[in-house]
Amino acid sequence: MYIVNGQRMSEEQVRAIEPEDILSNTMLPADEETIAKYGTEASNGVIVISLRYDTPARFEVEGEETNFSNYIAQQIKWGEMDPVAQVVMSIRVSPEGVVSEREVLESSDRRLLNRVRSAIKEAPRWVAAKKDGEGIETQHVLRVTVPVGSRMPRERVIRIR
Repeated sequence: MYIVNGQRMSEEQVRAIEPEDILSNTMLPADEETIAKYGTEASNGVIVISLRYDTPARFEVEGEETNFSNYIAQQIKWGEMDPVAQVVMSIRVSPEGVVSEREVLESSDRRLLNRVRSAIKEAPRWVAAKKDGEGIETQHVLRVTVPVGSRMPRERVIRIR
């Protein structure tokens, strides 16, 4: 059983939490006290996780939450005849919801990298994460592959025996 910021969550939801967003975690044993507090679902123990924020940062377009990577990919003009390209970068969302680049982790094409940077500058602001009612800075990973829906080809490896 997982309890995150006082709310019960599934294992899938917990796996989606970025490690840098975790402030602390505690493993409670499957004893009488834990079972009395959390019910029989706690018979295998409970993992209590505290996050750096009360509400996570989210990206919204026209009032609807959407995936930032998908939004950026859709803003980029990339011909079907152009090669498949990918950019992976670490981004920062400020307490005001402004996105900035932290570090380029991978870039297969300089043209795509420049277009991603331009799309980030033109994108709407995020709704920043909040802790105790105040906006806080968060970090995220942006993955853009174009053409949209494509996959990067596998690198060819020649084995010499």
